[in-house]
Amino acid sequence: MHFLIIGAAGMIGRKFAESLASDAILGGNTVDRLTLADVVSPQEPAGFRGDVSCLTADLSSPGAAEQLISGRPDVIYHLAAIVSGEAEADFEKGYRINLDGTRNLFEAIRKAGGEEGWKPRVVYASSNAVYGGDFPDVIPDDYILTPQTSYGTQKAIGELLLADYTRRGIFQGIGLRLPTICVRPGKPNRAASGFFSGIIREPLVGLDAVLPVPDTVRHWMTSPRSAIGFLRHAATLDPAQVGDRPNLTMPALSVTVGEQIEALRRIAGDRVVAHIRREPDPLIARIVNGWARAFDPQRALSLGFTTETRFEGIILAHIEDELGGRIPERHAA
Repeated sequence: MHFLIIGAAGMIGRKFAESLASDAILGGNTVDRLTLADVVSPQEPAGFRGDVSCLTADLSSPGAAEQLISGRPDVIYHLAAIVSGEAEADFEKGYRINLDGTRNLFEAIRKAGGEEGWKPRVVYASSNAVYGGDFPDVIPDDYILTPQTSYGTQKAIGELLLADYTRRGIFQGIGLRLPTICVRPGKPNRAASGFFSGIIREPLVGLDAVLPVPDTVRHWMTSPRSAIGFLRHAATLDPAQVGDRPNLTMPALSVTVGEQIEALRRIAGDRVVAHIRREPDPLIARIVNGWARAFDPQRALSLGFTTETRFEGIILAHIEDELGGRIPERHAA
């Protein structure tokens, strides 16, 4: 199989490519060709035994989508996006990347498929930001989309496009509404949700972290490990199982910031937790207060998607994957 990963230089794209290098068999099929693309050059995953191409491309630029699909991949992962905080701050950029880039890709597939009978699977990374405003405490699978941010609106439009192009038989679409990914490794990005990771990631290595919202804020989170599992599983699903509603809410944990902090305390101790510094930010609080707090993702669960059962598992996965199984701050002199 040939996989195209758009957004391969991002954290999820990079980790997904690395997972294919360590285990390239999905649903009984072997991934023997990878095309990795992003606005900055992606890195080839170490150990991948097939052919790898690394491309630099901006999906919103004319002709970029046509170039990326020229190898006619079997599965296309569209992970590229401008994150929530940046999409809110830069209206034009958010719509150009998150909406125009998505439509460019879908149209390129339509035109190429119409000529050659090629119909790939398209896995679209959406977001729970498609929900907003006055929603129930636990959102069911059949709840209407009610975005209250530009990012959420762009993702909701992308979901509708994915469903329509799938209905028309242009490709086999699967949309994954990804929870907030926690704990994200590396440096903070401009996502409004970044502090959910920051209050765990930075203290574990002895750095201060800013908490801009109250401890009572509740959110829907999963680990990078689980997110990679979602992407892998999406390639194995029979389209008939998904039916005519290709956009799925992924499972995750509904936890408060206070519960995050107490889980960190149980694992790493008071000294690590003391690095969290509370500095209220009204803009971040307003954005986050408009996000969903919990879901009942029965469709995804019935299709075999899985996640952690306790927040401690998310922290321990980060320690194992990013810190070599050791908490540097706890062992500091």
